[in-house]
Amino acid sequence: MKRLSEKEEAIMQSVWKLKKAFVKEVRDGLPDPKPHINTVATMMRRLADKGFLKFEDFGSTYRYAAIISKMEYTRKFVRPLLAGLFGNSMKNVVSFFAEEDEVSLDELKEIIKMIEDKNK
Repeated sequence: MKRLSEKEEAIMQSVWKLKKAFVKEVRDGLPDPKPHINTVATMMRRLADKGFLKFEDFGSTYRYAAIISKMEYTRKFVRPLLAGLFGNSMKNVVSFFAEEDEVSLDELKEIIKMIEDKNK
């Protein structure tokens, strides 16, 4: 499994959110400026060819669903990226984003609460 392009990841984010979706629904979930519907359809067919999506045939259209879960994809590609950039330290990750003003105090409190809840 290869890491997806930014545009492919945006399509997968939309599919993961919708669970099952037609091309038009996925396109509607993409950020502006939205690609042409034919471009989205082509990319989704390619994602199916790569093993990321499966589809059901509804005659003249297809409904797609993810084969690879968001968690699986994250474990395979995001976690190693963070480990390489931040020395396998989540503290370094969080402090980097805090220093860059990319994470708010409320978000940090929410992260702490999630960790505390998980450890109960």
